[in-house]
Amino acid sequence: MTDQAPQASAERPATPEIPGKPTSASRTTLSHIMTHNDTNLLGTVHGGVIMKLVDDAAGAVAGRHSGGPAVTASMDEMAFLEPVRVGDLVHVKAQVNWTGRTSMEVGVRVLAERWNQSAPPTQVGSAYLVFAAVDADGKPRAVPPVIPETERDKRRHQEAQIRRTHRLARRRAIMELRERRAAEGFAD
Repeated sequence: MTDQAPQASAERPATPEIPGKPTSASRTTLSHIMTHNDTNLLGTVHGGVIMKLVDDAAGAVAGRHSGGPAVTASMDEMAFLEPVRVGDLVHVKAQVNWTGRTSMEVGVRVLAERWNQSAPPTQVGSAYLVFAAVDADGKPRAVPPVIPETERDKRRHQEAQIRRTHRLARRRAIMELRERRAAEGFAD
């Protein structure tokens, strides 16, 4: 993604203005009961199963926000905080935290609770994914700006801008290193 984080809506590129959408317009929760089919060799739920649920929920949010297809561009971070067990009811909560011209960061929280108990759910994971909105030909298309509604939404929006800055700086540093190594005759 080559779009830059807008400081204010006036700094968005000169494309036809797309009306913004509030964070709540595309927020969603995906819930799923974990079964023996979801386990790893240790008897807990496989991390890949949780990652698929995270990608599914984030993709639904990105598609809702952008008003059409969106593809996963990257997963900045996936943190597993607690193991998930067979019989856990897993809730994957996702929302758009930030938008660029054609990309969106979706924040995801993963919660788990026993299917047959009334105790509050425990946070078992979190993730940040970047999605790119695409048209029917797979080309990038513009997305509406996200409008943070609450103080929490505003904080998430600011944190997403920091993650984007770091992601772009990391990508730039890696490309410079590769170019330098190629110029020195090292083949990768």
